[in-house]
Amino acid sequence: MEAVENSVFVSVEEYLAGELESEMRHEYLGGTVYAMAGASRDHNTVAGNLFSALRSHLHGKPCRTFISDIKVRLRIGGDDIMYYPDVMVTCDPRDTDRYFSRFPKVLIEVLSPETERTDRREKFLSYTQIETLEEYVLVAQDKMEVTVFRRANKWQPEIANKPDLQLRLPSLDFALPLSAVYEGVKV
Repeated sequence: MEAVENSVFVSVEEYLAGELESEMRHEYLGGTVYAMAGASRDHNTVAGNLFSALRSHLHGKPCRTFISDIKVRLRIGGDDIMYYPDVMVTCDPRDTDRYFSRFPKVLIEVLSPETERTDRREKFLSYTQIETLEEYVLVAQDKMEVTVFRRANKWQPEIANKPDLQLRLPSLDFALPLSAVYEGVKV
């Protein structure tokens, strides 16, 4: 991620107002705004497959599924932080803001060469501080590999990397074969 302006502090209010007008998405870390890289077709396809399957599975239940344009908002060490996860599921009735979630249950990031390091380190450390988060999922786009971190498993990784294996999200009573996760993508 590259900072838009290194020397100027941007308030949360200025950031949120700017995002409504911006053609490009930005993430926010304690007063600094970072431009986000664009996504590849494979990235978009994988995120879409996951969103579609989760949305269908959760139809009629109190959970809501969002894809890429809704932020997750955190407060860590006195700093406000806002990221755009690729897919997010929130089930908490306290989540009423129009543009972000504070109480997600599941967060999914589709990895790319530009974001993998941030997704595996910075976002992992940030996301696992969220009181309501049950599962954090990392999905490779260039190979068949899904890593799931679960609160119930003390955030230890579980890796699935074969077409007959499943992405399992017990917090949502959800399972999807990796072949469906990667449908339309050559891996």
